[in-house]
Amino acid sequence: MFSKLELTAQELKDEGIMYQKFPANNYQPGLDIIKSYWGYQYQDVIELLPETPNLQAICDKFDKEHLHTDDEVRFVIFGEGVFDIRSGKDLWMHIKVEAGDFIRIPANRYHLFYLTETKHIRCVRLFKDNPSWVPRYRELAAIYS
Repeated sequence: MFSKLELTAQELKDEGIMYQKFPANNYQPGLDIIKSYWGYQYQDVIELLPETPNLQAICDKFDKEHLHTDDEVRFVIFGEGVFDIRSGKDLWMHIKVEAGDFIRIPANRYHLFYLTETKHIRCVRLFKDNPSWVPRYRELAAIYS
């Protein structure tokens, strides 16, 4: 089976993943710089709580290995969650995100996401085009063949 690596911000950067901290109460100036540099045009906020209708069905979309054809960009305002991201050597990189954490997973990188036991996260999402989230799930047969 694949191991899970917990990495530093520099090690993540070496893997093409941007991770940094911003003040959770004054994040917009930092996000504006990132939006300008990377060409993100849209921004919204998503929140998941224990009371969210159909929470488990929503989480079931994130917790299977998948990729997107656009970057996945998140800034955590409140709460916490976990990204597991495939490294260049096909190992899992384990990143717990919490308030003040910014992460940019490049397009076409397999990953998954799940909530911690608190089941609460509020994030800013950035998009280059109209906000959309289209997962392309990894075929398990391809992993083990």
